[in-house]
Amino acid sequence: MLCSALFACVGMLFWKLADKGIGYVIFGFFLYGLGALTMLIAYRYGSLSVLQPMMSTNYILSIVLGYLILHERVDTLKIIGILVIMLGVIIISVGDGDKAEGGEA
Repeated sequence: MLCSALFACVGMLFWKLADKGIGYVIFGFFLYGLGALTMLIAYRYGSLSVLQPMMSTNYILSIVLGYLILHERVDTLKIIGILVIMLGVIIISVGDGDKAEGGEA
């Protein structure tokens, strides 16, 4: 699911850079589509209740890409938001271990 989020975020970054040419838009669609395919594969093998919240990592990736490539400002509130998202994803993914060990489904 993290790969899916990465493909989708980079695809959207290329859409943002569309003023540089149509090739950016087309490549953005390709990456976004690759992200969707990766997501479908992940859904086939994982729990929806864990995988869907993991897609929130795209917010983190968007902020990082915006900072590194578009030179956008990252303030304290964004950093706090990133930490909260990371904590939430970790809690949800660790909580899924109960199902694998024979807990309630």
